[in-house]
Amino acid sequence: MTHQVHAFEPPERFVAGTVGPPGERTFFLQARGGGRLVSVALEKVQVSLLAEKLEELLAEAQRRFGVQLPEAPAATTTGDNDPLDTPVDEEFRVGTLGLAFDVDSATVVIEAIAVGETEVAVALGEADDDEDEDPDEPDDDLDRLRVRLTPEATRAFIERARRVVNAGRPPCPLCGQPLDPAGHLCPRHNGYHR
Repeated sequence: MTHQVHAFEPPERFVAGTVGPPGERTFFLQARGGGRLVSVALEKVQVSLLAEKLEELLAEAQRRFGVQLPEAPAATTTGDNDPLDTPVDEEFRVGTLGLAFDVDSATVVIEAIAVGETEVAVALGEADDDEDEDPDEPDDDLDRLRVRLTPEATRAFIERARRVVNAGRPPCPLCGQPLDPAGHLCPRHNGYHR
């Protein structure tokens, strides 16, 4: 089976966004450029970790290679708050995210790799016993979204990703689980509604 590599080096726009109401949101990474629009679905925790790891990658690039980083935007700066471009058609669901820093071009490379059959099999408890393959290495025949960003664009992506993640349901002050509009069964109150 053939695979596609959707490369944007650099994109006109690269953002994390959601579709749906809080509690039922679907998270997407979306890249636009050269007349193309690619949207890939992923989990909220993946968006949160991507923002965190990108921040660490920028700090490490500055420490090791002396890369000049832009300052974090002020709280008054809103950045890109526009909704995802339409149509939001899911190309694939992200299973693996990869990050790298290209020293020669001083850019950050983000690669989102589709969920593979081995990941689905492991999730269902049907993993095969092939010891030739490293389960941590994604297959080369999986679809990919590859984006190359400047440090400034990376910082803007991080800020928007954090806003998108934090825009969901507020957490319960006792247990930290998200509150539904009708309340929730709080384990700290022995299952009574809050």
